[in-house]
Amino acid sequence: MTKIIPQDKARQGRWGWHGLRILIAALLLAIAAWGIAEIYGQMVKTPATEQGSAPGG
Repeated sequence: MTKIIPQDKARQGRWGWHGLRILIAALLLAIAAWGIAEIYGQMVKTPATEQGSAPGG
């Protein structure tokens, strides 16, 4: 016997608030990691890298 299922019940699922929270959290973590990398990059600059001179040339 064939079971008749309405279209709105046959869908696989919705993202809802849970999925949105995960996406926002991932975006915030990516922004934080980028900011940390920028700060670290500024801290490790040496006078030779700031001038842009390449060794040996």
